[in-house]
Amino acid sequence: MHGWIILDKPVGLGSTQAVSAVKRALRQGGYGKFKVGHGGTLDPLASGVLPIAVGEATKLAGRLLDSDKIYDFTIRFGEQTDTLDTEGVVIATSDVRPTAAAIEAILPRFTGPIDQIPPAYSALKVHGERAYDRARAGEEVVLASRAVTIHSLHSSPTVRDGPPSGAGEELVEATLTAHVSKGTYIRSLARDIAAALGTVGHVTMLRRIKAGPFTLDSAISLDKLGKAGMARELEYLLLPLRAGLDDIPALSLDPDQAGALRQGRILAGYATDDGLQFALLGETPVALVEVRDGNVQVVRGFNLMSKDNA
Repeated sequence: MHGWIILDKPVGLGSTQAVSAVKRALRQGGYGKFKVGHGGTLDPLASGVLPIAVGEATKLAGRLLDSDKIYDFTIRFGEQTDTLDTEGVVIATSDVRPTAAAIEAILPRFTGPIDQIPPAYSALKVHGERAYDRARAGEEVVLASRAVTIHSLHSSPTVRDGPPSGAGEELVEATLTAHVSKGTYIRSLARDIAAALGTVGHVTMLRRIKAGPFTLDSAISLDKLGKAGMARELEYLLLPLRAGLDDIPALSLDPDQAGALRQGRILAGYATDDGLQFALLGETPVALVEVRDGNVQVVRGFNLMSKDNA
């Protein structure tokens, strides 16, 4: 049980609660104790792809935090809340409603490298305290802007509540798809898009459809997770440890080389490309390594000594 369980997290469930659900399924199935962690927080009001790392895969969970994400999200125009989503109270209103043409015209301004001010209601720390704790206490929270990258941003053709609207029709809501870098806040993006359109807005729907290499295609529901745990079939839902490293080339080792890396030694004179590689002994993961000038050094070692427990 070393690998990834990809949850299609429902609205209303926190990321920590999702981790607890996986731990409970492991316990109910009698699998024993394994480390479990998530590969990137997803707000309770958001749904979608939440990678859960089990066992040795937890050593790679941090890489998911640095990975790109893709979201579908809906902006409701005319009202801005203090949390920038449906959880908060309305703090600003506007009678202005944009047209589909106006929205399409504004999106290029938010594509590429941009500066973004995170929401006051966020987990970022201000003088040692979470920003949302200070905001909930009535404190005015002003966070510094940060550089993020919006790789693509466009109207979502797959999420639509009604028939297509005309280009000149004023819209109460618009659903977009954004491919973003780490650190991007979709709630802030929605706020800024609305402001650029001369109105205000907040997010009413947020669904993550991709996190790093993981998509909804491999995601399972909480119900399926629970049933698999009770039936002792969780291993059939578990993606291999290397699934989180699909962009990293494999590096084949012989037993002596694998043993040296497991002891923390550096392999010298290895003829391979520089950069991160996924070191394997046969099919057994040994380590995530970095190669520089023919020297192979462990970045993250895996405690998997045979194919049977990999």
